[in-house]
Amino acid sequence: MYFWLKVLHIAAMAVWFTGLFFLPRLFVAHQRGEIDADRAYFNPAANLLFFRIMTPAALVTTVIGAILMAWNPDGAWLVMKLAVVTLAILIHLYLGVILYQLGQGKPRHGPWFYRTLGWIPLALILAIAALTGAKPDTAGDLPPPPIHAGR
Repeated sequence: MYFWLKVLHIAAMAVWFTGLFFLPRLFVAHQRGEIDADRAYFNPAANLLFFRIMTPAALVTTVIGAILMAWNPDGAWLVMKLAVVTLAILIHLYLGVILYQLGQGKPRHGPWFYRTLGWIPLALILAIAALTGAKPDTAGDLPPPPIHAGR
């Protein structure tokens, strides 16, 4: 069961982060007036990506991640990973705000901002992979989490 939950968690995270990479690209195309900027394409494509693909994948990722924490709840890596995941959730929510503003015809940023925003998920997924792979018990000079005190 644990193995299949991990597989589903990783698959949902891959789908979610793919959306986090692609949605800012749609925003760039919208701002630059490219062919993807046509309202007949942009609104359905961006809404489908955000509401029907990214958000359910984000929910599956976080719910299964919370379930998986019950099996292995210790280590500083988990606290650091949760901090990075929180940033990913905040980026996701901010992309939703931007999508709403663009849908209302009220762009607040230019293409350069959206291009830069599109690189943030890469840094986040690399940090998540590094923390999950290394699983450090401590964070530098910080003491280990309290669960280690009883061992």
